[in-house]
Amino acid sequence: MSQSPSLSAPHQPPPATRNALATFLDLIKFAHSIFALPFALIATFWAFRTLRMSLLSGPCLARLALVLACMVIARTWAMTFNRLIDRRFDAANPRTARRPSVTGEVSVPFMRFTLVLCFALFLLATAGFLFFSNPWPLILAVPVLAWLATYSLTKRFTSLCHFWLGISLGLAPISAWLAIAPPAASVLDARGLTAILLGGGVACWVAGFDILYALQDESFDRDMRLHSIPAALGRRNALRISRLSHSAAALFFLAVGFTGGFHLFYFLGYAAAVILLLIEQSLVSENDISKINLAFMTANGAIGLTFGALAITDTLIFH
Repeated sequence: MSQSPSLSAPHQPPPATRNALATFLDLIKFAHSIFALPFALIATFWAFRTLRMSLLSGPCLARLALVLACMVIARTWAMTFNRLIDRRFDAANPRTARRPSVTGEVSVPFMRFTLVLCFALFLLATAGFLFFSNPWPLILAVPVLAWLATYSLTKRFTSLCHFWLGISLGLAPISAWLAIAPPAASVLDARGLTAILLGGGVACWVAGFDILYALQDESFDRDMRLHSIPAALGRRNALRISRLSHSAAALFFLAVGFTGGFHLFYFLGYAAAVILLLIEQSLVSENDISKINLAFMTANGAIGLTFGALAITDTLIFH
């Protein structure tokens, strides 16, 4: 019988002397913003075109700035909450034991302060949409932050945690759309449907690659009685579910192209995304998970940047 890792309070040596901001950005994996942000921007530009707004107008630029601020603040909130609440598990896991939240390079008081600051800034940013007669971002602000924070707790009680994370990122394009377009119209018209389908595609895409990433901690999760699909069903079945999730994402993104009336550039981006998904899945097998980091960061980062750039280009040129 394997021995469970200790859950004692993590040891905190003196902080290393490196740039504090760089350390914090590394802790919250700021570079991973390229996963959801491009899709939020796609929805934002769709909404601008629906409202027939000049992209260089003051109101347009102000709303774009608010969307970007909300995205950055919400992600910082979610990742900081995750690192704070998971410190004892991260300390027990050899893969994560050197995270700055464990070593003390980023302190618990600092993370708590960051959470309070992000909460206040997110409310302030969402309140900015009141100037454009749209109260929905502010109304939904606390529920959205609560959903994002709850993801960090899901591994304690459900193997569906990967899909909770997927929905968390899938909310990005839907939220961006609702922040720009009048909610009554955005839910009912064709482009509102397109934004919802885009959110569904992002949710399935993220869940699929999060299952792959969780393969690294399959044994650890079992020992710690944490929940994940690899820990519950084994590597082979986890890979099958990941591939089904990515297949569903491809179908969602295809539906986005047709319901949104897209053209060449979008479908070039779609083709690139499908090829990258196939490459990502080929990098991980039941007998070899050594290339997970390449599959996770490189392939998924390329999907976000390439698909996002081409879809936005299509929106700007043809809509």
